[in-house]
Amino acid sequence: MQNFWKKLLLCLPVLALALGVLLPQGAEARQAELNYFSSEKTTVDGQEGWHIEVGVSREDVKYEVKEKSVLKKEIVLDLQDTARGGVARHIKQTGPLVSDVQIDEIRAEGDRHTQVRCAIRPGAGDVAYRVTTLAADRRARKPYRLALDIYRKPVAPPAGSVEDVAGHTVVLDAGHGGSDTGAVGPSGVTEASVTLAVTQDLRDILQNSGAHVVMTRDRDVDVYGPNASAHDELQARVDVGARVPAAEVFLSIHCNAFSNPGAHGMETYYYPGSSAGARFATILNEELEKAGGRTNRGVKSANFYVIHHSPMPASLVELAFVTNPTEERLLADEAYQKELAMALAKGIARFFGER
Repeated sequence: MQNFWKKLLLCLPVLALALGVLLPQGAEARQAELNYFSSEKTTVDGQEGWHIEVGVSREDVKYEVKEKSVLKKEIVLDLQDTARGGVARHIKQTGPLVSDVQIDEIRAEGDRHTQVRCAIRPGAGDVAYRVTTLAADRRARKPYRLALDIYRKPVAPPAGSVEDVAGHTVVLDAGHGGSDTGAVGPSGVTEASVTLAVTQDLRDILQNSGAHVVMTRDRDVDVYGPNASAHDELQARVDVGARVPAAEVFLSIHCNAFSNPGAHGMETYYYPGSSAGARFATILNEELEKAGGRTNRGVKSANFYVIHHSPMPASLVELAFVTNPTEERLLADEAYQKELAMALAKGIARFFGER
């Protein structure tokens, strides 16, 4: 009998290994399956939309949503640790925003997840999306579902307007761009993208108010050309304004940066000795403080190239620190960008109106 138990103990590792192969693995046992799909027209905040429901056999499935625009624009719902189950792989859609839905299983190094890829129709314009969860409905025979709403982005309201700028000519310089992203925030927001967005909003306000606006750049490009020296790039921006005889002020828009993520606030600059530049920078500073609510680091003089060499009153503004996580989120927010643009427009209007 003693020999029997010894032999059994020796066999246990082999037996356990065999059972491990034969029995479902833990990850497989926990894996959820897609078990339902429906889609229909909807309205989200008054905007035309398309409502998609994806049923899942388990409620604690982790997911994320991505927007991709490589070969075609897609909204992708990625469900972790799931299988496609009995849901069709390709589902044609009839709505005005989504042309079809592709459901693919992805396997990589033991990871198995499912992607619900919603192709946006060409010409559908800018769309937004949101995901909500829906509890199982036994009466309607519907399982637990993830609901994906894809809808048209609301049309932006008119740019707004300011007094005292009609007939005046303003040069706007969106800092960095093209091969130079400028400073980059902790989540990847670039200075170049923020400065361009704010400058475009400011241009719209000024033009809506009757001003003539000259932009050193109106898209994500180098002004002089790719891989130019810093001197050539900065001089090219100055030259844009210098070629316009009627130009009256030059405004360069930037975001600040520092190695310490706690650094925060806004500030405005003028070239030393320029009384008109100092007045311009002071007025802009006052308007930014009223609108942005950020810590005011003051009005300062500096030998920045574009304000030194511009043949007109000039100022350079640092809207906030893109390297500060809180201020980075604000700088990336379209509504906040418009607030900053309106503050700068009011500053320009005061500069002309108070002379």
